[in-house]
Amino acid sequence: MKFRKSRIPQERELLHYQIQRTQLALETAYSNFDNVVDPELIDSFIYEVNAIQQRYQYLIQQIKELDNQLESSTIA
Repeated sequence: MKFRKSRIPQERELLHYQIQRTQLALETAYSNFDNVVDPELIDSFIYEVNAIQQRYQYLIQQIKELDNQLESSTIA
């Protein structure tokens, strides 16, 4: 069980780093969307923003699940 408890903070740190990178990518995609005028590029950035938002939601879900695991292992 000790191995499992030490693994969770490492995974949480990695997820936190990935969330930060995803936030930066989202800011960049929004900036690109705001500055583009070609209709094909506008569509491209809409898809990119949507994809990054999906990834962000997935990462948030993963970190919440990890926190629940940590909380339940602390209680037990």
